[in-house]
Amino acid sequence: MRLGELVGKEIVNINNGARLGVVGESDVTIDLETGSICSIILPRKTNFINMWIDKQQMVIPWDAVRKIGEEVIIVEMDQCNPAYRKYSY
Repeated sequence: MRLGELVGKEIVNINNGARLGVVGESDVTIDLETGSICSIILPRKTNFINMWIDKQQMVIPWDAVRKIGEEVIIVEMDQCNPAYRKYSY
């Protein structure tokens, strides 16, 4: 599968049904030696109220991806798990 085929797909957490974001509004980290995707980095959604607060991003490890469908990417993320990371930028 090409990276361009992932663009526009909604990412959904299978544990709680939460919509995490859309590929295309995100970045990916790639292993330069193998060319494989390591993780998807999703920006946190902002609204008018928290527009001036530090934006955070969520890093979804590629091994958390369980299924890639026509419109949705299903991931298994436990927010208590250290693999679920938030970073400020």
